[in-house]
Amino acid sequence: MKGIWYNFIRLIIKIGLFFYTKRIKVSGKNNIPKKGAVLFAINHPNGLIDPLIATTNIKRDNHYLVRAASFKKPVVKKILGSLNLMPIYRIRDGASQLGKNQEIFESCFDIFNRGETLMIFPEGSHNRKRTVRPLSKGFTRIVFGALEKYPDLDIKIIPVGLTYQNVSYYPAKVSLNFGKPISANDFYNPEKLNISTVQLKNEVSCQLKKLSVHIKDDENYECTLAKLNDAQVDFTNVELVNKIILSGNIPEKKEANTNLLKPIFYLILLNSFIPFLIWKKVSKKIDEIEFIDTFRFTINKVTFPIFYSFQTWIIHLFFGWNIAGIYVLTSLLLILLYTKLSTTNTEA
Repeated sequence: MKGIWYNFIRLIIKIGLFFYTKRIKVSGKNNIPKKGAVLFAINHPNGLIDPLIATTNIKRDNHYLVRAASFKKPVVKKILGSLNLMPIYRIRDGASQLGKNQEIFESCFDIFNRGETLMIFPEGSHNRKRTVRPLSKGFTRIVFGALEKYPDLDIKIIPVGLTYQNVSYYPAKVSLNFGKPISANDFYNPEKLNISTVQLKNEVSCQLKKLSVHIKDDENYECTLAKLNDAQVDFTNVELVNKIILSGNIPEKKEANTNLLKPIFYLILLNSFIPFLIWKKVSKKIDEIEFIDTFRFTINKVTFPIFYSFQTWIIHLFFGWNIAGIYVLTSLLLILLYTKLSTTNTEA
């Protein structure tokens, strides 16, 4: 029953992302083992929408480690638990809370022993900067701990690179790249655990820097990013952009394209006035740009079906179901038209 519930929610989210994203460009899915223990190690540029995009493009059922703050309310905790989410405690949650992680780690060991998958964000936090940040050793503790407890296990690590054309911009344009499997067993040496940890972190980090757009975080970062933005590069073409960065031959400045479908956007707003007002009220309380996509997607996913259903029902009362059906189909068509065909420039 839990599997049915999980797959139902994943389908609902996938449909929502279809209407929310211009394109999710996926590569390397053939690198994902069809069975056996797998840890997906993903970079984290854009809040909670990152795991939604990743998991809806992975056929296998996933378990997730997310920050413990999301589990404060009992009802929310129960819902998240039903969807295979588990809390991970960080130092900011209080030093006294860190001891609870051992119980979570034990659950992760058992997940691997059952031949299932786990999704983790080894950078430890989200950040929109176009750079792969230093990885925490938490994911190495999990895979090495599992190998210590279950020596016969074979655990594969799949680095996953996420790159957005613009974080927080609608419609979202995203690149999702699955890397080559890394055998955790090849790095595990209980006699030299610190060295094993460093080597595994380096291997995962090296792949992530190729699977997502990576600008070295030094004194030239802002200048390089500004030039790439001015050139209106397609950041979701990860391999090409990384080659441009390494060569230093950044194209000349290019004028941003005019979004000719903007009138359709205003028509959608007029037709979705109440959901828009709800979003505007909520958006004022968002203090991290990395959470804009998360909240906007969630609010739209809830309010749009309810509001459009209500409007369709009202129209049918006055004009009948034929006109009501034409209304709702036209409304969805306008959203798809704008989402899939509108111009997506790079951020200023």
